[in-house]
Amino acid sequence: MALAVSLLPDPQLDALHTAYRNAKSRRRRRSALAFGIGLLALLTAAFGAEVDLGTLVSKIGNFFSYFDRIFRLENGARAWTDPTEWFWGWRKWLSLLGETILISYVGTLIGAVLALLLNFLAAQNTAPHPWLLFVTRRFMEVCRTVPDIVFALVFVIAFGLGPMAGVLAIAIHTTGALGKLFAEIVENIDMKPVEGVRSTGAGWMACMRFAVLPQAIAGFASYALLRFEVNVRGASVMGFVGAGGIGQELVVAIRKFYYSDVSAILLMIVVTVFLIDISTGWIRGRLFGGRT
Repeated sequence: MALAVSLLPDPQLDALHTAYRNAKSRRRRRSALAFGIGLLALLTAAFGAEVDLGTLVSKIGNFFSYFDRIFRLENGARAWTDPTEWFWGWRKWLSLLGETILISYVGTLIGAVLALLLNFLAAQNTAPHPWLLFVTRRFMEVCRTVPDIVFALVFVIAFGLGPMAGVLAIAIHTTGALGKLFAEIVENIDMKPVEGVRSTGAGWMACMRFAVLPQAIAGFASYALLRFEVNVRGASVMGFVGAGGIGQELVVAIRKFYYSDVSAILLMIVVTVFLIDISTGWIRGRLFGGRT
């Protein structure tokens, strides 16, 4: 079967080629202008932040030398040549690491529940009143804007040293972070089921329960699991201000220059985060797979 190919006259083809080259040239100029503006903004920000490349190059060796020291035992041998000496305090560290995981778990659970209750008031398509939308969004912005370690420091002053301060700090910060993510999920749902439930005479609570929640619950669970992984890392740092967990032991090792202890504790934290990441990733995949 023969294919008929129609060709435009040369003058029209020349006009099309010229228009294409002009459009391509304009796009390149816009890209170059955007790159130049971005580079200028980067240089201006680096100057304002006093970023000195000379200092970075001249002292980068201190960074690598510190890691060289923390992987050496007191006798000068490499840490992995004597695991018993390297992980001499593994029972104590494992107990504190378990405390860190519990702090992040309880804080994440409390924050996720509060975010679940508040997100329907913070989503534009489900908020019952504009003033509730405004107040809820501002509240969640405050919760997630203040760093969780600052909340932990405040609660340590108020309630004393211990895990309670870490749990409260993580719960508040998680409420703001997850509340924002949950509200974005709700704002992207299909509103037809909501209209169908509302047409039966159901109230606002019934619409949220039977029309909105079934569409968003898998996304809620996925983000909550992801936040739990983030909070484990956050809880590890909160020990620096006395909020319990493995971070308290880590900061002591850093301040007393127990180099091998620093590397052992860091390695345990990294392995724990790896395992949690793999586990929560598998669970999130199952959740979205089941929904699909």
